[in-house]
Amino acid sequence: MTVSPQTIFLAGIIQGSLPNEIEAQDYREPIMTVLKKIFPEATVYDPVANHSDSLNFDKEKASRVFFDLMCRAGDADLLVAYVPLASMGTSIEIWNAYNAGKPVVVIGPLRLNWVVRFCADHTCETITEFVEFATSGGLQNLLTKKQRRKHA
Repeated sequence: MTVSPQTIFLAGIIQGSLPNEIEAQDYREPIMTVLKKIFPEATVYDPVANHSDSLNFDKEKASRVFFDLMCRAGDADLLVAYVPLASMGTSIEIWNAYNAGKPVVVIGPLRLNWVVRFCADHTCETITEFVEFATSGGLQNLLTKKQRRKHA
């Protein structure tokens, strides 16, 4: 049984602990590239690509976008999260996907962080490790295994 996700949510640190700016977002392109290569039919939702000016949103728009993103994370067929540092928003996205029974892959060094430790189905220390995992069939195996458990 081959399982292909229709939707993938690309979660990851945006603002983190910075009060008035965002963290570097250069991690998104290599992750997006490998996801599109492996699952060309899937829609990969990238919050930054869709809301690049988020620090300037008024409270009403920011609230709408925030809660929409949290719902999208839980509704996606797969969530891939980049967390080199703790990220409150990303942890909620991970939780929503986990709570909905969706596969969660986390990229970053926080293996002992409880959100990562208990909610991720797989962790990769680096983007390079993620690319190797994904291109060697790891993502496909994870999706298939998760699907089997859901139907068991």
